Amino acid sequence: MPAVKIGLRMRRLGGMLAAGAVVAVSAVGGGCAADDELSTPRPTVPTVKPVPERAQPADGNAEADQTADAERTGDEQPDRDTPAGAAAANDEPAGPADAEWTTASEGQADASETGGTTSADPGQGGVTVRPDGDMFAADVALQAVLTLDEPIDMAVAPGDDLVWIAERAGRVSRVDLERGAVVETILDIGAETEATGERGLLGIAVTDRWLYANFTDLAGNTRVDAFERDGTGLGGHRRTILFQTQPFSNHNGGDLAIGPDGFLYVAFGDGGSGGDPLNAGQDPTTWLGAVLRIEPTPDAAEPYAVPTDNPFAAGQDGAGRPEIFLTGVRNPWRLSFDRATGDLWIADVGQDAYEEVTVLLAANGGGLGANLGWRLREGLHRFTGDEPPNHADPVWEYSQDDGCSVTGGYVYRGSAIEDLYGAYVFGDYCTSRLWALQISTGEVEFRELGAEVFGGSLASFGEDALGELYVLSLNGTVARIVPR
Repeated sequence: MPAVKIGLRMRRLGGMLAAGAVVAVSAVGGGCAADDELSTPRPTVPTVKPVPERAQPADGNAEADQTADAERTGDEQPDRDTPAGAAAANDEPAGPADAEWTTASEGQADASETGGTTSADPGQGGVTVRPDGDMFAADVALQAVLTLDEPIDMAVAPGDDLVWIAERAGRVSRVDLERGAVVETILDIGAETEATGERGLLGIAVTDRWLYANFTDLAGNTRVDAFERDGTGLGGHRRTILFQTQPFSNHNGGDLAIGPDGFLYVAFGDGGSGGDPLNAGQDPTTWLGAVLRIEPTPDAAEPYAVPTDNPFAAGQDGAGRPEIFLTGVRNPWRLSFDRATGDLWIADVGQDAYEEVTVLLAANGGGLGANLGWRLREGLHRFTGDEPPNHADPVWEYSQDDGCSVTGGYVYRGSAIEDLYGAYVFGDYCTSRLWALQISTGEVEFRELGAEVFGGSLASFGEDALGELYVLSLNGTVARIVPR
């Protein structure tokens, strides 16, 4: 069966069709879908629908108004081990947090009518409409900045002109990207973690008061700890915010992000092995297979509070862990918020056949209460069952004929590459090729950017204070995406 194009647009570049594009069948493999996805045009741009008003964080110094469940043990028991390795297909390597947020609540609606995206102009303190660029005209390259030891995540620290980069062995350093130099190491938890397989220090996020670090401890369990800031460094106060027993050695998730609502988003994989034997993705009574949303309160009586509109918070319908924001993920390998619209983008690594990217519009609550489908669905396809309630289809998928492990990125909001403005830039760990998606025209558009990460092993993307993008390779390279 030939490749089918539904609800999306690709362009031929240099006489060749952009590679890696698939809807329900692979553009490379050419195999037919095993189920009936082709009967409905997908993927498509999500539509805006009314949602309740979102909760806002309280004073971070106040005690939690709700009783927070920071359970220190898990009730799941492993039934078998699984091979792990950062370089193995589908056993992923291990988002950055933005410094300031200005969200345009009607940005998506404006974009659908004008072909642009409403974005903030921090210099004027207001909201202006800036059309998205023509990503098919963007000509980009990678410029190596410096080499580190398995750089895994990057964050902007409010009040600091330098970026903070985490290395998987447990270090966080202040880095001058212009000079390509490490200025100082401000955190080293190397004695508390081990960078093996899919473990180690996996993600960081920074606010004006705290550095949050997501790592696996020496027993392989997940910890999210808060370290109090002291100027451009760290003070002496530290507190564990979350602890989760990991039943297997892989699928730890590990990403952290500060949302436009000021809350901390924490990505958990399904606990590991293969095929989600614990059915964690569809079990809201466990943090595994979910993205959490909490308000950290490291210096209060409880380590965090639960936003009142979380789907399983007190007073909401349904039975589940109150910290859960959305469910149905396998191993979300990088999530990020569009700094202009507040839309949430999640890249989720597939099992045997498909990698996927989902966009959850801010106008729809950013995915509040959504179910991304795993393990019932893999991408747009049936894995073990039918679509669940509140299912959010991916906006893009690609076959594992074209890669092996998706690495999520950011919507480009910088100024150096005008044609790339408004495009979501992402890639694949194994091929280390950079790709882009655009949805502002009302269609899902895809292209390969023609750049490949030096040394391979594309582990993460970073976004600096100006919206310029960087790629991080587990082979050591930190590179800036620049116009060619």
